[in-house]
Amino acid sequence: MENQVQSKSVVSIQEWVITLIIAAIPIIGFIMLFVWGFSTATNENKANFAKGALIVYAIMIGLYLIFMLLFGAALLNGMTNM
Repeated sequence: MENQVQSKSVVSIQEWVITLIIAAIPIIGFIMLFVWGFSTATNENKANFAKGALIVYAIMIGLYLIFMLLFGAALLNGMTNM
């Protein structure tokens, strides 16, 4: 079996700064993470970053919903006992 060496182009610092600025824009950044993550024309490093960011967003939304349900139920229960 031969070892295959894959050469991947390096994403420049300027491109990372632009990527982070665009990703920080509330709705546009979220849409761009999907575009970068699942486009075949995007650099593999940037695609992996976008997929990782989307996973973190999904975890945070899940935790947010769990906490809102718990605290909302506790608040509703406290209001009915008054």
